[in-house]
Amino acid sequence: MNRNLKLVINNVYSDKNYKYFFEKNELKIILDLYAKMVSEGSWKDYGLNISSKQVGFCVFKNATESATYKICKNFRPFNKNLKYLITDSKGKVLKNSSELKVLLKSINWKKL
Repeated sequence: MNRNLKLVINNVYSDKNYKYFFEKNELKIILDLYAKMVSEGSWKDYGLNISSKQVGFCVFKNATESATYKICKNFRPFNKNLKYLITDSKGKVLKNSSELKVLLKSINWKKL
C-alpha cells in the first residue's frame, strides 16, 4: 500500500493548499474564454504551470509548439496591478490587472 496517497472528498482543500491555485470563479472565467476560443479555432490545447509564486494557464495554438499565451495569477505581487498577467511565449507581459475578469475582457484576442 502506498502511504503517499491522499483521499480527497468533495474537492475540499485546506487554506494552505487553496491559495496556490486559481479559485473556482477564476478558473470558470478562464475556461469560458478557452471554450470560446477553441470553438473559433484559435486555440487548440492548454496546460497548467503551478509553483509557490504563481499559477499559469498556458494556451497553445498547436500542441507541438510552446505556449502562445499564459494567463498568470501571482500569489505575492509587488503591486496590486501585477496580480493577474497575460504573457507571450517569451515571457513578455502583454497586459496586467488587479482583476481577472477585467483583464480578459479588455483584450482583443484576435488581434493579439
